[in-house]
Amino acid sequence: MFEAVEFANPNFFWLLLLLPVAGLWYYLKYRKDRATLRMPSTAAFGTQGVLPRLKPVLFAMRLLALAAIITALARPQTQDISSRTKTTSGIDIVMAIDVSSSMLARDLKPNRLAALKEVAAEFIKERPNDRIGLVAYAGESYTKTPITTDKSIVLNALREITYGQLNDGTAIGMGLATSVNRLKDSQAKSKVIILLTDGVNNSGFIEPQTAADLAVEFGIKTYTIGLGTNGNALSPIAYNPDGSFRYGMRQVEIDESLLKSIATLTGGQYFRATDNKKLEAIYDEINKLERTEIEEFKYYQYEEKFRSLVLLAGILLLLEWLLRHTVFRSFL
Repeated sequence: MFEAVEFANPNFFWLLLLLPVAGLWYYLKYRKDRATLRMPSTAAFGTQGVLPRLKPVLFAMRLLALAAIITALARPQTQDISSRTKTTSGIDIVMAIDVSSSMLARDLKPNRLAALKEVAAEFIKERPNDRIGLVAYAGESYTKTPITTDKSIVLNALREITYGQLNDGTAIGMGLATSVNRLKDSQAKSKVIILLTDGVNNSGFIEPQTAADLAVEFGIKTYTIGLGTNGNALSPIAYNPDGSFRYGMRQVEIDESLLKSIATLTGGQYFRATDNKKLEAIYDEINKLERTEIEEFKYYQYEEKFRSLVLLAGILLLLEWLLRHTVFRSFL
């Protein structure tokens, strides 16, 4: 691989225009100085008939040396660029995930929870400079992962989230309150909760409004997402004898007024995801809304390349001088 060469003083290349002018001047002078006497044969002179014709080589060497000097004055150089980034305004994010039985509904493919985990994983990967934590909630809530910069830990914890780890139900207030507790002592300039649910608050001992007031008190913005199609969805309705779920069509119920209220009160936004693509678009939108300020420092290291050109010019001039005062001395 060749290194990219740049020139610090490229204006010196204008001097190269003098070279064809000098070449034309020498050509006209050389023709004028040539003897006009025609000889029938130069065999009697041996090599003396050849050397005079090689005289322009001396001038050509001088022009090449001059071209090398002009290029050296233009300062050819290569540069090595290294950079270092510094997070100037980091964001702490807690993702509160509903893991109630209704999250197994199949209006999203393969089901709501699996679709959410796939999209959330991509969101986490796109936030390399932020701290992220996970809270899972159903009839109760718990912290799956405290806020951390180690994305591998968060992604592994996300993969481990399944239905059945908590009592069934939808405790939105508990999920939000646990998320607030994870962020209340954060020193980040921006603190965000992404709370997702597919139902109505029906469990827990903390009211969603109370949890929302706590979020406001600690300056935590909350984005809420209602997950589920409009109308009916194929959802778990009972257990089979073998312990698996029996599915049937059920009305999708989401307390949108509550979710909108929480988002508005805390300075966030409410979104409704009715399918996989809409869910993905929502996380992309949140990703754009919450941007981390990054300061990038670039370091440039230059390596000068003019020395070899100066050496070449010196060799050409020395060789021209030696030839002029030895081999071509009789013809100058």
